[in-house]
Amino acid sequence: MAQIEVSQLTKSYRVFRKQEGLWASVRGLFHREYGEVQALRGIDLRVERGEFVAFLGPNGAGKTTTLKLLSGVIYPTSGTARVMGFIPWERQDAYRRRFALVMGQKNQLWWDLPANESYRLHQQIYGITEDDFRATLDELTDLLDVRRLLGQPVRELSLGERMKMELIAALLHRPEVLFLDEPTIGLDVVAQHNIQQFLRHYQQARQITILLTSHYMKDVAALCQRVVIIAKGAVQYDGSLSGIVDSFSGSKVISLQFPDGLEPSNLSEYGTLIKQEWPRVQLRVARQQVAQQLTRILNVYPIEDVVVEDPPLEEVIANVFHSVDEKSTAAEPTSSGSAR
Repeated sequence: MAQIEVSQLTKSYRVFRKQEGLWASVRGLFHREYGEVQALRGIDLRVERGEFVAFLGPNGAGKTTTLKLLSGVIYPTSGTARVMGFIPWERQDAYRRRFALVMGQKNQLWWDLPANESYRLHQQIYGITEDDFRATLDELTDLLDVRRLLGQPVRELSLGERMKMELIAALLHRPEVLFLDEPTIGLDVVAQHNIQQFLRHYQQARQITILLTSHYMKDVAALCQRVVIIAKGAVQYDGSLSGIVDSFSGSKVISLQFPDGLEPSNLSEYGTLIKQEWPRVQLRVARQQVAQQLTRILNVYPIEDVVVEDPPLEEVIANVFHSVDEKSTAAEPTSSGSAR
């Protein structure tokens, strides 16, 4: 049995449509108009034990709705889901003790208290023995290098330090499944890197199953081999990270470094000029023409350095979202919308 199994999961909301104007507002007191927001439109997903899966999509795609359903926070409209054999929205205590949810924009620690006091509360909630609590807390605080901060009020911590504390709170009961909703949002580059290193190490050491949503493609590239892309409430891609580039990008980026003093003026005949900072330039070239165009360039110009690489992952993912949006806009019902 897979750790996470989802079949035809849907979620829709009935929302009040407020009309503009005073009289329309008055009429709305007696005759309210409603519309339907379709957050999910039949999600199918299977995640095996020990996988680290990126769950990507634009704002409003349904990512957070999916995580809330799998966490048992909300109920679905239809469809089925099982996590470790449990139906999440039945909210059984045995299930709650085996998973954790971390939301980058929500706090689970008491704002005015030191983190170690919130951890003691978690110990009581989850029934963690003193030996296990101390061993796990020591391990996590050492890995995240925050032992010196345990007695400091949470409100006095930096954003990166608070996120480390949030992760410790989520992992104190040693969950088998971890849902991460944008854990590095708002963090600086150093804090993002530290969180990435910790998650990679912990996941490999414990072999827990992690489902990650993030708008930072560096998180995805650093942590995940498998990517699931959701847009318009439905799965649009499920496969390897490298497969996204192969499937949705028809070009390569060629970086060329010329000798000092040489500035060719006709490089656009070999591809699309992306960046020009002499003596280095970047060209975008169709995948099937890379070898041909590179041979032409090398036959004409002396080149000191050349690099051929895929376009940035952010660009490829954005192209996927844009393509899905174009295909579905015409068929979108006027009464429906999307939810995050």
